[in-house]
Amino acid sequence: MGNRPGRWGADSKHQPSVVTMADVARFAGVSTMTVSNVINGRPRVGPETRERVLAAIGELGYQVNLAARHLRAGRTGVVGLAVPELERPYFAQLAARLADRFEAHDLRIVTERTGASREGELEAVAFSRLRMYDGLILSVVDIDPAELGQLRTDAPVVMIGERALPSRFDHVLMDNVDGARQATAHLLATGARRIAMIGGDPGGTATMPALRAEGYAIAHAEAGVPVDPELNTRCSFGLRDGYDAIRGLRGRGVAFDAVFGLTDVVAMGALRALADAGLRVPDDVQVIGFDDVEESAYLVPALSTVNPGHEAMADAITALLIAQLNGGTGADPQEVVVPARLVLRGTTR
Repeated sequence: MGNRPGRWGADSKHQPSVVTMADVARFAGVSTMTVSNVINGRPRVGPETRERVLAAIGELGYQVNLAARHLRAGRTGVVGLAVPELERPYFAQLAARLADRFEAHDLRIVTERTGASREGELEAVAFSRLRMYDGLILSVVDIDPAELGQLRTDAPVVMIGERALPSRFDHVLMDNVDGARQATAHLLATGARRIAMIGGDPGGTATMPALRAEGYAIAHAEAGVPVDPELNTRCSFGLRDGYDAIRGLRGRGVAFDAVFGLTDVVAMGALRALADAGLRVPDDVQVIGFDDVEESAYLVPALSTVNPGHEAMADAITALLIAQLNGGTGADPQEVVVPARLVLRGTTR
């Protein structure tokens, strides 16, 4: 069929300028329902008929109008994902996992950056309808929970992040405290006694640095090992931050035999600084990160880390938002805490 001009002909004046499903059905000699079944991947069409319909679609240049399909259902087919940064591997990989899952529901993910700022996070919620999102997934970092609770929105929303949030929103979060406790406890169990913590915020409230610092302190208390405040370096979470943190500790003469990087990225920066200083990992200094981003397994040595439950988090986020899009479950908003687990590789003993 692809080598002949077809019923209208490749250059025919009678070929329609806008090809419809009915045109494809007439061309292939089938019903419009059969064409619909082929387009939507339904299993009720025989292989020869399917090939005939696909050939007709190709020859006529038929295009599925997804936008029209969604709008007829009262939707745009788009879900927003608002995250603090686009550069961090964790958020990039979260976006990829969510995109895979929402595609199975005929939905697409659009990612935007909030800059981890109150203004960016509020704007993401307030303007989610104007941006034609059917629903929004928001990573909360800086917004005031009370302010968020007063925000008017009828859009389906799922929150992710560590902040204490109003009960009106579904919330999916990782177990930062126990993940950090596991990482620190492993270093202590393998003989470390002076563990540098890069990025911690002891005394902070319900933020990622504060919660992971809490887990670090709990592990020390359980092991009966005192915490030296000199071992904590507060910093951002880029590669350079991890590198500079190690150089700063060494420059101040602070002794350490292990490093807990609050993210894999800062732990990677620390590894480079240790190598530049001629220190062997894990013989001289053990290193562990947090997040289990894909790159961590391909370092030399491969980075030990904490997996925060990537797949379970993506499953929970998707299930909660799809339930809201389908009219809700009738239950109160849910908080889902996903357990963390250690992933031990070459940077620890």
